[in-house]
Amino acid sequence: MISAIRKISLQGINILTAAILIFLSSCKEKISVKEEEKPNIIIYLTDDLGYGDLGCYGSPIIKTPAIDKFASEGVLLTDCHSAGTVCSPSRAGLLTGRNPYRSGFYYIQGAYGAYLKKDEVTIAELLKSGGYETAFMGKWHLSRLEKSEKYDEPSPSDQGFDYWFASTHNAFGGPKNFGKFIRNGEAVGEVDGWYCDVLTEEATNWLTNIRDKSKPFLLIVSTHEPHTPIAPPKKYSEMYNNAEVDSLERSISYGGVARSEYDITQNKKEYYGTVSQLDDAFGHLMKTVDKENLADNTMVIFTSDNGPEHPVNLEESKGEWVEAIRDYCFGSPGIYRGMKRYPYEGGHRVPGIVRYPGKIPAGTTSDKMVVGTDFIASAAKLANVKTPSDINLDAIDAFPAFLGENTERDKPYLWLFPTHEDTYFRMPHMAMRYNDYTLIGWFPEITEGSALIEWMKSSVPVKFALYDLSTDPEQKLDIALSNPEVVNRLKPLMLEQWNDIRDEGPDWGAISK
Repeated sequence: MISAIRKISLQGINILTAAILIFLSSCKEKISVKEEEKPNIIIYLTDDLGYGDLGCYGSPIIKTPAIDKFASEGVLLTDCHSAGTVCSPSRAGLLTGRNPYRSGFYYIQGAYGAYLKKDEVTIAELLKSGGYETAFMGKWHLSRLEKSEKYDEPSPSDQGFDYWFASTHNAFGGPKNFGKFIRNGEAVGEVDGWYCDVLTEEATNWLTNIRDKSKPFLLIVSTHEPHTPIAPPKKYSEMYNNAEVDSLERSISYGGVARSEYDITQNKKEYYGTVSQLDDAFGHLMKTVDKENLADNTMVIFTSDNGPEHPVNLEESKGEWVEAIRDYCFGSPGIYRGMKRYPYEGGHRVPGIVRYPGKIPAGTTSDKMVVGTDFIASAAKLANVKTPSDINLDAIDAFPAFLGENTERDKPYLWLFPTHEDTYFRMPHMAMRYNDYTLIGWFPEITEGSALIEWMKSSVPVKFALYDLSTDPEQKLDIALSNPEVVNRLKPLMLEQWNDIRDEGPDWGAISK
């Protein structure tokens, strides 16, 4: 009898033990799944927005309450840089994690036949391999989206995007009721509303109604604003049509770049109003993220593709390049030298704000350097996918920098704009960042009859300037002559990097032949 009771008791204990083990195993599995949950990633890319154009970056004029609030919820980067100094190169670098010159973007898409080749691995393709759903909205500027007998270039579908609603270029003709959007390969026709607002509506619809909600996602929203042409709704421009703005505008810095000789100040309200309109559009998108209960597990990156555009100066351009739409450009690089196209800081130091609740402390600031190429490596690390080992990347995982921690690059970064039209731009051809130093380089003058790509792919810098950004962020004092040992240490690094990038970049002229 006792033996039977003992046997029953042991059986009960074994059953109970097994039940406990199953329960604990189930809990472990649930914890493991939760720990491995992959974050959603949103990249909001503005166009020609200057470092000094937002309230949270010190603009005394432009009101950006939604972006300022967003900055208070995450980290504001004070040393954030676009991958290039002009539209297409910057976008190629952001998508691929590679210096855009490796991909052949020596200038904008279409120039010299350039487009983003199908064999380039993008952030969308990388995250798709990790189970992500991907979408792109807005300005593409990396290939011709309109197919024809003459042109059949890769579309966002070929670069890893499951869903896309895009335009090849900017909203030339005006940002209102734009008529050249293409959705997943099909022309949309004229849409009702302004470019950035239409993108918000499309992105909202995708987030709420179209995407597979069982998957993590990558969403890139790429605005036309505040690129020219500029034409915001009157309610925004009228916010800046007053004497106080007139007075404050006199204190705004434009990177030391010559402005138009004739008076264009009556246009400033349009530019300032456009930035406020953009702020509203971004704010509405963030409200959708909140309503969909996505905020806690979504890393949102807000940035710009390059520094601000500037009006053409009549004396420098000799009247040849004057574009009336650029008379509306009042973007500011803040204290930094240069603007769009310039390898000086003002051409590529841009706003950079990152929000990831619970992972990035709210209301923080980081002075650690981040480049647009880094976003692919940062996203890959968070998504637990490996970056290709057989591709030359110029990216690092920047997440430590988002936390204000030091990062190390295995090679310095180069920004390039090899124009040979120095009489117009009067700018250097490249800049290399090394810690707090920036080394500036100039190519030799182009020989008569040489094509630009031929000249660029056979040239190396022959003239240099050196700036210490820790003491001279405005790049006013060239210290090359007084610090020859630093120049001699950095020149070989610049030449090594440039030769590596230059030799990898395709010769579009040779390809077309």
